[in-house]
Amino acid sequence: MIAALLRAARPPSPLAGRLSRQSLLFALGDGTFMTGSAVFFTQIVGLTAAEVGLGLTIAGVAAFLAALPMGRLVDRFGPRRMWAVSAVGQAAMFAVWPFVESFPGYIGLAVGMEVIGALGGAAHGAYTIDVLPPEERVRSRAYMYSALNAGFTMGALLGGIALAFDSNDVLHALPWFTAAVFLVNAAAISRLPNASHDSKTPEERKQKVPGPGPMRNPGWLLTTFLGGVFWTNQVLLHLVIPLWLVQQTDAPRELLAFLFGTNTVMCIFLPMVAARGVEDLPTALKAIRLSSAFFTISCLITMATHETVGWVTIALVWLGHVTVTVAELKLSAASWTFEAELMDPRQRGSYQGVAEFTGTLGRVWAPALYTFLAITWSTWGWLVIAGIILVATVAIHPATALARRFLEQHVPADVLADARASAPVAEEAIEVGPPSLIDTEVPVMDARP
Repeated sequence: MIAALLRAARPPSPLAGRLSRQSLLFALGDGTFMTGSAVFFTQIVGLTAAEVGLGLTIAGVAAFLAALPMGRLVDRFGPRRMWAVSAVGQAAMFAVWPFVESFPGYIGLAVGMEVIGALGGAAHGAYTIDVLPPEERVRSRAYMYSALNAGFTMGALLGGIALAFDSNDVLHALPWFTAAVFLVNAAAISRLPNASHDSKTPEERKQKVPGPGPMRNPGWLLTTFLGGVFWTNQVLLHLVIPLWLVQQTDAPRELLAFLFGTNTVMCIFLPMVAARGVEDLPTALKAIRLSSAFFTISCLITMATHETVGWVTIALVWLGHVTVTVAELKLSAASWTFEAELMDPRQRGSYQGVAEFTGTLGRVWAPALYTFLAITWSTWGWLVIAGIILVATVAIHPATALARRFLEQHVPADVLADARASAPVAEEAIEVGPPSLIDTEVPVMDARP
């Protein structure tokens, strides 16, 4: 058991370790600021809670609309270059936060950060698929997911320490710390090896990528929309189960901290275990079925706590949280495989952008609907929530088959074959790259590193 944990603590390759460092740095900086952001915006910037919420909504809409054009920029200029540009841009914007003193300034900066973040998200996804050998992609992404969760945990601790000082001066400096971390991250990204799409000449960048784009691939649109539906497990984790615990059970509110702690520990140490055996479309679809099964079990267990009391309620609520976390971990492994197997290798940035667009459509409705169903309809509501996921599970099979057929019809066979071949750049990374900060450490979720 100990030997297995030690093996899981090491990255699949030196390149995976270096990419995990980027995940850790991103999450450390972002998590530190996000922990204290509510206090920062209200006490330093001087906004009301309503203004903060409105600004985040407007910024989220901007990111949604920017996803596809940002993906096209990635395809034109290369994923590593655009990833580094995004990190530098976010660092600059964090550095400006302490100077914002009005609601319009807050809106402008929030929108800018979300748009540049959309660029980074598309670039990061395209780069990791481009640069990692196919046989290592899922295991490497699982290791990066662990590092991301560890970084957010460390960032939350640092943000909590900053809040504990109860000093506006400390809060004022919080975004500057994040800016410094993002600059270090940008420097590290710039030292990563080029992926194949980073090697385009200026003339090649001006040429239109051959073949139809992702918006003409109905299988990809449906697959990523359904992916958004599956990711509504996060709504269960962070909103519905906590509200249910407080309003519909006799469990103490202090249990919420233990639930979130359990989720954090599982998402740090178990992604590689959950990803084991997920290598291609059939195994990814099996992982989806397992994820949906655990999601359904979580709904049924949590539903039962309405009638239980005392320690039975506490144990069942905790078990419901554990099972929905397992659903998250299995879904992550499947999602990484879908990205690798169902994208046109020549347009990975655009495919990432469309995935963010349709994935948002697939999950944006869930907070309102799931809360209404669980709290208002109780037993029947939980059954409807589980039913939504079961319908999506049935639909994902023909959707992925349709997406794969589209690629086989519109992408040359040699291009698809090259995308499945081992990437030689991984060997280059072993030779030129410095060891990862966490290569020899026990691994310390996928956002936008």
